[in-house]
Amino acid sequence: MRLFTALYFLLMIVTLPARADAPEDLGPAVGTNIAALIKAPDQNGKPRAFADLVGEKGAVVVFFRSAKWCPYCQLQLIDLNLHAETMASDMGYNIVGVSYDTEDNLATFTKKWQVNYPLLSDEGSRIINEMGILNDEFRPGHYAYGVPHPLIAITDKSGNIRAKLHEKAYRDRPQIEAIFEAIKGLN
Repeated sequence: MRLFTALYFLLMIVTLPARADAPEDLGPAVGTNIAALIKAPDQNGKPRAFADLVGEKGAVVVFFRSAKWCPYCQLQLIDLNLHAETMASDMGYNIVGVSYDTEDNLATFTKKWQVNYPLLSDEGSRIINEMGILNDEFRPGHYAYGVPHPLIAITDKSGNIRAKLHEKAYRDRPQIEAIFEAIKGLN
């Protein structure tokens, strides 16, 4: 309980000004294949590609701002961790997180919260740029330069986007129930 109380106060204190909302239709269109884009080292420094990350039926690719400093992302990643095994074993979808964070920052977060799914380090924001989800509110030199607008892309086994989930404001994230419903709607 103390953990959630501390996170709540962190949310109230540590936030960026909410200036730029996400576009209405964020990222590539449904039907676009993103398998070739999803290629980066994970939190352990291991090079990863979509083919070794995807589950039996597909992947839930979560683009988030930062596991180091974004409390909304941290809560989302922790919540996803609670459901990762169910999503993989019962639904056939593996969760994969993607951020501009360094491998070390992702490793620290993973260890602290015992995250059981891969977090990819997109340093330089190559994937984020190619997905068209770069938050251009921040300029080079700003610590948040390179962050994406948060997006969840649900793909099939081949990497075709079958559904996208996002909220207009970065402080809001699709709830786990919405992810489950989107997956159920695909089957």
